[in-house]
Amino acid sequence: MGSASLSFLKQNNIIHLKILMILFLSCIPDRTNLCSNNSFATLTVPPRFNSTNISLSSLETLTLDGYFSFENNHHAAKDFGNLYHFLPSAVLHPKSVSDISTTIRHIFKMGSASELTVAARGHAHSIQGQAQAHQGIVINMESLQGLKMQVHTGDMPYVDVSGGELWINILHETLKHGLAPKSWTDYLHLTVGGTLSNAGISGQAFQHGPQINNVYQLEVVTGKGEVVTCSEKQNADLFYAVLGGLGQFGIITRARISLGPAPKMVKWIRVLYSEFSTFSKDQEHLISSENSFDYVEGFVNINRTGLLNNWRSSFSPKDPLQANEFTSDGRTLYSLEMVKYFNPDETKTMNQQDIKKLLSQLNYIPSTLFLSEVSYVEFLDRVHVSEKKLRAKGLWEVPHPWLNLLVPKSRISVFAEEIFGNILTHTSNGPIIIYPVNQSKWNNKTSLVTPDEDIFYLVAFLSSAVPSSTGTDGLEHILIQNKRILDFCATAQLGMKQYLPHYNTREEWQTHFGSLWEVFVQRKSNYDPLAILAPGQRIFQKAVRTS
Repeated sequence: MGSASLSFLKQNNIIHLKILMILFLSCIPDRTNLCSNNSFATLTVPPRFNSTNISLSSLETLTLDGYFSFENNHHAAKDFGNLYHFLPSAVLHPKSVSDISTTIRHIFKMGSASELTVAARGHAHSIQGQAQAHQGIVINMESLQGLKMQVHTGDMPYVDVSGGELWINILHETLKHGLAPKSWTDYLHLTVGGTLSNAGISGQAFQHGPQINNVYQLEVVTGKGEVVTCSEKQNADLFYAVLGGLGQFGIITRARISLGPAPKMVKWIRVLYSEFSTFSKDQEHLISSENSFDYVEGFVNINRTGLLNNWRSSFSPKDPLQANEFTSDGRTLYSLEMVKYFNPDETKTMNQQDIKKLLSQLNYIPSTLFLSEVSYVEFLDRVHVSEKKLRAKGLWEVPHPWLNLLVPKSRISVFAEEIFGNILTHTSNGPIIIYPVNQSKWNNKTSLVTPDEDIFYLVAFLSSAVPSSTGTDGLEHILIQNKRILDFCATAQLGMKQYLPHYNTREEWQTHFGSLWEVFVQRKSNYDPLAILAPGQRIFQKAVRTS
């Protein structure tokens, strides 16, 4: 396992910040998984007793509205991925933005003699320990949830929310005003700061772009401890740097989210395809049509026994007799999921005609048309229902070696032929989501990196590993499978980019950012010159001066 501890730089003179940037760029450790003898052990790294303790003692002198906890912080060394466990030295439970800025400013003033780093932790849904800080400070952003949401109606409605607020809470609050955010993630029990630091993508992205494209303003605490309000017209460079910036340039403490009229109901539709080419062609048609569905996502189903029977728990078949004769066993099938919003007071006939017209343009297997009508809230919070079932069975807190990719449209057929034809042939160990989005709906000024094509696909392998298993459902097998997928993408030169990226070396990060790497580095120098923030991303390592 590559060392996750901080690199030490011995010198007697004070390092100029520009030189410091160059130095910590070369201090990125190698990191591999602990797989040996057909078993996997998650890495738990306890705090060391060194000069960090001196820095920690100084934190107790700070005047805060919230508080630090220095013991029993093992929860802050866990995340949804359940792959790495890096113990922090302290957890800050802020009750105000001032608590966060005071803490970071204090560490910044310590200079390069301090080893302390800071990670913002929302709902801990990260996969690779990104919200952890070995021997550092984890900020519990959900402690800021007490800050009141403010909904503003008008021609351009919006809601002001804390960076630690959950999207599900925003949904319920804005619905009181007949409004809601326009772009979502599939799972709503995530914090605003967490999704905006990445992108925030779901089936509405083809129309509205990701969540980072639906933000009017941010309040950010930089790596210098400065509290800065930023937008397209005010401190624009920081605004775009933070959106999709992986937490590298500042901690989002408040956000102004764009809203639109909220529907009350949705028509929820699922169909199946046997050929990937037909499936992808229909998806691309839907996201390019002016009058389309409001949500479009696709799924890959590998050897799913009784697939349509499973759908019957929430959907009704259009033709029950034909549906009964369909079998999914031993096949790779592609399901298309579509949603049309509506309100009960609208003319139902008109809504049905719109849907019928849209479906008539598609080439799915006729016997697999399933439909349902549910409330807007029930649809958006659909994944939480599955979460509760998995928690009840003790299957939620297992390793989740997820892999999320952005694949150019021109290469998606080559990708699918190899991945679904040769690498994943028997089982998928979890959902595989695949759907296209329009590049024109994504702002290229943000830090998010996407393929350089007008249309690209999100492909998400959402695997769950069975603890202690040495078979195909075990962690080692899934990690090897993920590596085969990545190796193929590299060898075939698909132009793929990772979403929620994770890399081990500086060279890999440079390749990921491409021509944007120098911009990324310059922004880091401007807003977090001592590399205090987001150590779990392993992009920059804090250089430490010792006497």
